[in-house]
Amino acid sequence: MSNSELIAVLESDAPQKEKADACRQLARTGTKEAVPVLAAMLGDEKLSHMARYALEPIPDPAVDDALRDALGKLNGRPLVGAIGSIGVRRDAAAVEPLSKMLAHADADVARVTAGALGKIATADAAKAVGQALGDVPAARRPAVAEACLACAEALLAADKGSEAAAMYRAVDKADLPKHFGVAAKYGLLQAQKPAGTP
Repeated sequence: MSNSELIAVLESDAPQKEKADACRQLARTGTKEAVPVLAAMLGDEKLSHMARYALEPIPDPAVDDALRDALGKLNGRPLVGAIGSIGVRRDAAAVEPLSKMLAHADADVARVTAGALGKIATADAAKAVGQALGDVPAARRPAVAEACLACAEALLAADKGSEAAAMYRAVDKADLPKHFGVAAKYGLLQAQKPAGTP
């Protein structure tokens, strides 16, 4: 089926399975034209995961715009899914709205938000999770700490050793399970070793 035919299936009253199959094919062949129809499905409890499956591989910034726009419209599992997809696509433009969701009332939303920021791992994302580490409740701290470690690793890979070291120190000082401290100390050693040291 052509993309236009697949889109027509999604816009029709076709059974859920047919729409899911159309999403699977659009994940391989979808273009910008499919984005509005798929985005309209993000709030559908039964099909939102398939809509995201189709959206994530489409190489067009319209997908990122649609996912960011959905943040203010969705709740519950569809919102968690949209945030996860933003993380998969590593949308740096989503850091600001995601930063505000680290303190979301829904613990699952807050947890997935931290994970998405850890995947985006820009300097702004690192700043957001670093600031949140000391503010979030204890139960949410491990997810934020994991995001901090992911951002620190990205900073280290980008030759920003001092910024990475600051994040590792923050994780090491935070009240967290022991393995976080071990990972932070190891990362700090990597961040502080002289250039060229194996």
